[in-house]
Amino acid sequence: MRILIVEDDRELAAALDDALRYEGYATSLAATGTEALQALAEQNIDIVLLDRDLPVLSGDAVMATIAANRIPVAVIMLTAAADVSDRVSGLDLGADDYLTKPFAYPELLARIRALQRRAGTSNTTAAVLSRGDITIDTTRRLVFQDHGRTLVKLTPKEYGVLLELMRADGGYVNVPELYAAVWDDPTAAEPADVIKTTVYSLRRKIADRNAIVSTRGEGYRLQ
Repeated sequence: MRILIVEDDRELAAALDDALRYEGYATSLAATGTEALQALAEQNIDIVLLDRDLPVLSGDAVMATIAANRIPVAVIMLTAAADVSDRVSGLDLGADDYLTKPFAYPELLARIRALQRRAGTSNTTAAVLSRGDITIDTTRRLVFQDHGRTLVKLTPKEYGVLLELMRADGGYVNVPELYAAVWDDPTAAEPADVIKTTVYSLRRKIADRNAIVSTRGEGYRLQ
């Protein structure tokens, strides 16, 4: 589950980032509405924590863009405005939930879990992805081969790369896209080397070592 934190208060953003990572979520940060839309265009995001009062491009404008383009992401709006009319207008823009600042962190976690449950019950088919004889159960984060008969034990990074390739449905995913989606720290290492090493390890664990194809200038894809 990847969460995009859109918040211009750097202390609050850093606190949420640390706390959610501790809970096991993959997070990324955006300080403006423009950065938020760029992140949504470049990464696979599941939930957006969207501050309403953003510089450059407001949270309302970001929400309207998400709704207009039918971007498949759940949104929790965060704002200091506590009036009923403010909450209603935020929900009418398309937000899935609304929290007023200051909020209790346990309540935010509960609302995130509620959105996860809602996504799981409303789109159960998307929880299981298959290509060839590889199957991914995204709810339990398990990978199987032989059409569900053999469990494949992967590291979190291997799982993340395989999931992105599976989501591409036979299309290419380039190195920057894979790195942005799976690795939390974009400056930790040379992306091409890290991806190459992870794919090599994946190929060793998957019975069909030709399942992952690499093409110079294009990236990687699942046959």
